[in-house]
Amino acid sequence: MGDGSLLPFALSLPSPSHQPSLLQGFPSRGSDAVGPPLAAGNPVARVLIESSLPHLDRPFDYSVPAELEDTALAGVRVKVRFSGQELNGYVLERVESSEAGHSLTPLLKVVSAVPVLTPALLELASSVAARYAGTLSDVLRTAIPPRVARLEKLFLSGDPLLDGPEEDNAAAEVSTSRAHADWASYANGAPYLQHLAGGGSPRAVLTATQGFGTAGWPELVASAVAAVRSSGRGAVVVVPDYRDLDRMEAALRAVLPPGDVARLTADDGQTPRYRSYLRLLSGAAKVAVGTRSAAYAPVQDLGLVVCWDDGDDLHIDQRAPYAHTREVLLLRAEQEAAACLMAAHSRSTELQRLVEGGWAVPVEAPRPVVRSSTPRVLNTADSFEQERDPLARVARLPGAAWRAAKEGLERGPVLVQVARAGYAPSLVCEDCRESARCNNCQGPLAIAGQSALPQCRWCSTPAPEWRCRHCGGVRLRRGAAGVLRTAEELGRAFPGKAVVTSSGDQVKATVSDAHALVVATVGAEPIASGGYAAALLLDGNSLLRRENLRAGEDTVRRWFNAAALVRSAHEGGLVVITADDATATGALLRWDPAGYASRELALRQELQLPPSVRIASVTGKRADVVHFTESLAEAIKLRTAGPAPVALTLSTKRGAEQEGDPDVRTLFFIPYAQAAVATRSMRAVKAASAAKRTSGPVQLRLDGVDVL
Repeated sequence: MGDGSLLPFALSLPSPSHQPSLLQGFPSRGSDAVGPPLAAGNPVARVLIESSLPHLDRPFDYSVPAELEDTALAGVRVKVRFSGQELNGYVLERVESSEAGHSLTPLLKVVSAVPVLTPALLELASSVAARYAGTLSDVLRTAIPPRVARLEKLFLSGDPLLDGPEEDNAAAEVSTSRAHADWASYANGAPYLQHLAGGGSPRAVLTATQGFGTAGWPELVASAVAAVRSSGRGAVVVVPDYRDLDRMEAALRAVLPPGDVARLTADDGQTPRYRSYLRLLSGAAKVAVGTRSAAYAPVQDLGLVVCWDDGDDLHIDQRAPYAHTREVLLLRAEQEAAACLMAAHSRSTELQRLVEGGWAVPVEAPRPVVRSSTPRVLNTADSFEQERDPLARVARLPGAAWRAAKEGLERGPVLVQVARAGYAPSLVCEDCRESARCNNCQGPLAIAGQSALPQCRWCSTPAPEWRCRHCGGVRLRRGAAGVLRTAEELGRAFPGKAVVTSSGDQVKATVSDAHALVVATVGAEPIASGGYAAALLLDGNSLLRRENLRAGEDTVRRWFNAAALVRSAHEGGLVVITADDATATGALLRWDPAGYASRELALRQELQLPPSVRIASVTGKRADVVHFTESLAEAIKLRTAGPAPVALTLSTKRGAEQEGDPDVRTLFFIPYAQAAVATRSMRAVKAASAAKRTSGPVQLRLDGVDVL
């Protein structure tokens, strides 16, 4: 493996003539094999086998029997024999001959005659696999939903029932009048919509100021989609979760013709998801809206791609190759010459880099509009509040926050954002303040309610007779208060007022405009149709002090998302924040997410940290990581850090300790000028190692947000 001769092996879709001898079970039948008669035209099918093995990430040639000539077309699902097994795959293309130099194994059967893998999707998936040093098969697993045979029969027969009983695809005139009204208050907003409606492909980064009501971000995005639809083109809109999806879908259906919108999310189940996929594939629907996988939706004549809140980690696929929705849509916009809209209440450093590099135009509200449409923001840690309330810095609910909640409850609902779920998610020794740990597995102790016994968060073992290993103390105290404890305390502080919680598996999408306290963990804030009268952003220091490069950026994003749900200052809206960090809190006080992103990006560029450079992490056993690193060093020289032990997760800590061989991680810092060569080399090293079995598997992730 060290000679580097295998590096070109993992290039995207290499020619089938480059058949590696180290592949066992290559699909050949021998020179004297006699098979069924072959198809008259283009009797060779190049097939991508569904396999996550990196050394099988390439097309293989199969012969096409005459009986499958009319169905084994490019893009269809097929079943083939490979290494003595029957595997699924996709036909990439049909060609006249093969350069393999031996007779070919015939296709076993066509699983589905529906060409679900379009040429545009194949190109996009290949680009994503190349960017993230992954396999094409892994990308297609996310992009193409599992098949539903009943729906495919309807699709092939042209049955209109495919659209569902509630759909009506009658033509309708798309109006853009609402679009111009919603975007008029944003600088560059009206020209952007005019460009879209005129058939252009502008690229913009939108900083939305309001998260509720008729001028909220779903309506803004829907207006942009309506503008591009007026030019006869389609659109793809991707949001983080089902709550955003419900709002976005409702906004789109309000401005687009019936039947024009297809919803794509795995949460709906296989049948609805596949129905929507086939509707888009046939052109019956021209707008796809959904979560991560919707980024690959087969929209015909694509004119616009939209990503809402790209900083949300739900946009990152949890399976290899761990692609980010933002990057998939950026690749797709370039590939299909489509317009691009990246929208959020804040701005990530990745988007700031695009703006400063001139790739995208900022669309943001001028200062007078910001002052008139956003709430007033107050920080309890500033000098003025400290003079009025000397204990504000140490109190969890300072006097200013209490007064804001009391006055806000007279006008409407009040949002309280907390950092942690549960009741008391961490406990410490009353005497020495050391973290309380389980005697069984050393996991952290917690309590689920006021009268509940402490128990381990890892193994759930109760600890009724706990004793501190450091000082011998037997008394416990809460190290942090969760959402349930906070709700309990606020209920006592404001007797007679309803308290609603939203966290964990009990997340609420909306709440009424009743005068109530709404206590939610970060990211689980419900929407009040008329906006909140006030918001208290607690536990700010806990969020900012996380050991992560993006702790500040992510905290600011969560603050802006919550503050955008509050009424404007002219309507009495007030946001109270309890945090010491001057830079992060200053961004919210000034309502200046772009300024914070610019400052953060400048610091990252100075330190040569993401996103000023790309980063790759290789995780696995020490010998395997070292082998990968040494092999990669023969192809390209990169700045590295490690190998170092990985911070063990809750589920693997005990197992790793018992094994005595914890995983390690090496980081590679990749300048953008070297990114294409580096990712290509990484794919090649993984493929060669897997084929030769010279080392164990490693996890390779590009641009992971949790590794620094």
